[in-house]
Amino acid sequence: MAEGFVAGISANQMVSAAGIAAVRTVLAELAAQVRAAGIPSFVCAGLTGFDGASAAPVSLLAETPGFAPAAGERLTTALAVLPAEAPGTDPAKVAGIERVASIPAVLPAEAPRTDPAKVAGVERVASIPAVLLAEALGLSPAAVTVRSDIDIAYLASFAPGEGYLVYAGTGSIAAWIDAAGVLHRAGGRGVTLDDGGGGFWIAREAMRHIWRREDEQPGAWEQSPLARAVFDHVGGSDWAYSRQFIYGQDRGAIGRLALAVAQAADTDPVARAILEQAGQELARIALALVGRYGARPIAVSGRAATLHPAIVQAMRAALPVELSLQQISGPAHHAAARIALHSHA
Repeated sequence: MAEGFVAGISANQMVSAAGIAAVRTVLAELAAQVRAAGIPSFVCAGLTGFDGASAAPVSLLAETPGFAPAAGERLTTALAVLPAEAPGTDPAKVAGIERVASIPAVLPAEAPRTDPAKVAGVERVASIPAVLLAEALGLSPAAVTVRSDIDIAYLASFAPGEGYLVYAGTGSIAAWIDAAGVLHRAGGRGVTLDDGGGGFWIAREAMRHIWRREDEQPGAWEQSPLARAVFDHVGGSDWAYSRQFIYGQDRGAIGRLALAVAQAADTDPVARAILEQAGQELARIALALVGRYGARPIAVSGRAATLHPAIVQAMRAALPVELSLQQISGPAHHAAARIALHSHA
C-alpha cells in the first residue's frame, strides 16, 4: 500500500471556474504521486462537503485555466492500485505496492460488499469531482467513485446500521448510516454556525478567552501558558498577529491552532477546560442521534479527538454509562481503498 498527501480541496470549490481550476491543480499533484506508485484501475475518494452532486454546471470544466491550489478541506483519497485486468488479478501481487492484505481490517466483514450506490443516497454517476479525478488519473469516470468523507469515515468504523460515528476534525459531525444506506447526521453545520468540539472551535475558544482577558488586564498573557503557546503559534503577542491569523487564513490553518491549546493543557487550567468542553460538545451531537434513533455503540475519530486525552475523557463522562464509546485510530483512507477494491469486483 502506498500513501501520500496533497493540499486541501473541498466540494465548495466546485461552484466556479477558478475553484475547479484550483482543484485540478491539486488533483494533478495527487495523480503524479499515485502514478509513481502504480497505475490505478478503480478509485474511491472521500471529499469534504460532497453530497453526491455538484453545484457547478459541467460547462465550467472547459473554462478552467491553471490556478494555484486554493485553501480548503483536505481531500481524503484512497487508491486501490491494480493492473488493467484487475478482476482476475491477485491484488497482493501488484508490483511496487505492499500486499493489500496489510490494510487494517477497519471495516466489518460485510461492509466492503455494501453497494456504494446505495450508501447515503450517492448515485454511481460521473459527478464533476469524479470527472476531474478521472481526468487527472487518465481513467474513465466510471472507474471513479467520489463520496462524502463522512461516508468513508463511518464505514471505517461500522457496518451500516451498527453505530454512531462522531468525527472531529477542523469541524465536527455525528453520523449514522442506517441499514438501508441512508445517512442521518447531527452537527456538521460549519464553523461559522457551530461545529463545537472541532479544531476550529477549540482555536476560537482559546483566542476568545485570551483577548477577553487582555481587555480586562493588559499583559496578563505573560502569566498564561495557554496564551504564550497561542502567541508563539501565531507569531507574536500584538493583536495584529492574532487578527491576521484569524481573519487572513483558511479554517483548516486556524484549526491547527488547537495543537497549541493541547500543548498547554497540562499546565494551564483554562486550556484543559476548553478541551473538556470540546469533549462535551462531541458528546452532545452523539446524544442527538441517540435521542432520535435509539441507543447504539458510539465511535469517535478525527485528528481533533486525538489532541489530548482530556477530550475523549470528557466525552465519555458526558455520555450515559450504558452507551459504549471507542476511539477509532484507523485511517479512513484505508477503508476507501477497500471500498474501491470490493465495489468494482
